[in-house]
Amino acid sequence: MTSPTARTLPPRPVAIAITGGIGAGKTEALRAFARHGAAVASSDEVVHRLLRDDDEVRRAIVARFGTEVLDDSGGVDRAALGRVVFGDREQLDWLEALLHPRVVREYVAWREELGGRPFPPRAAAVEVPLLYETGGEERFDKVIVVTAPPEVRALRTDVSDAREERLIPDDEKIRRADFVYVNDGPLADLDRFVAGVLEQIA
Repeated sequence: MTSPTARTLPPRPVAIAITGGIGAGKTEALRAFARHGAAVASSDEVVHRLLRDDDEVRRAIVARFGTEVLDDSGGVDRAALGRVVFGDREQLDWLEALLHPRVVREYVAWREELGGRPFPPRAAAVEVPLLYETGGEERFDKVIVVTAPPEVRALRTDVSDAREERLIPDDEKIRRADFVYVNDGPLADLDRFVAGVLEQIA
């Protein structure tokens, strides 16, 4: 028999990952989830914060790459760091090994904090560009892949970015995802898609 206390415990947020290729519109999808009341977070924003504020990360980067990757104020210059690592797979792998566990810890702590609130949000959506590439899908209840035709993506960003070569093809991501959105229409269509996802799973 379920105790009265157990019956009144709020459900934890459903954990949703949003992933997809460069220029597909992952960030816009994340904003749509926020508009519909989900708690949201971006892995890229966590990385930017770590590079800016984490002294341990800064020291490790300087030890590896030297002071050439620092800006005038002594912080990590993301553009300079990118020029070093995006053309060198070994250096990029090292940087991701430094940052990835910290990003995961921040996400887990954030999700636990949400679940501990008296009235937690029904969903917690996270933008994770390298979700399948890092095996991160196991930490989420549902995965949404956002995709778009190449010509649409080319209008939004530089899809020749070196990072693109390291991504699993969209066809494979689509096969493994729980939901797929082709992001080549107006924001109203994206909002309807997100509302429908939340209605189904949260």
